[in-house]
Amino acid sequence: MQLQTAIASLGALAQEHRLALFRLLIQAGEQGMSAGAIADALGVPNSSLSFHLGQLRRAGLVLQERRHRSLIYRANYQAMNELVSYLMENCCAGAGCGVAAGCEPAAQERKSA
Repeated sequence: MQLQTAIASLGALAQEHRLALFRLLIQAGEQGMSAGAIADALGVPNSSLSFHLGQLRRAGLVLQERRHRSLIYRANYQAMNELVSYLMENCCAGAGCGVAAGCEPAAQERKSA
């Protein structure tokens, strides 16, 4: 993946509704979702949804196909995997990532009320 492609992808995801939309499509799987189902699930107006879908499509993270009279949107898993691979390319100083490599998230301290 090239740097500009990674920047475009991360920029498209750097907004609350678009990130929620992309995560919803990841959960929906290969069958995808119609725009109406997405709008209902996220509680986003259709005009806003069209804008957000357009941003994700231009970044290559969402695919659109016509099924009969509906537009179906799916996450582009290949693009997602390429982005994650790009971000993890030099992870953990070349060691295999995992608990033993020290890439485990830090434990959160419990706060008292």
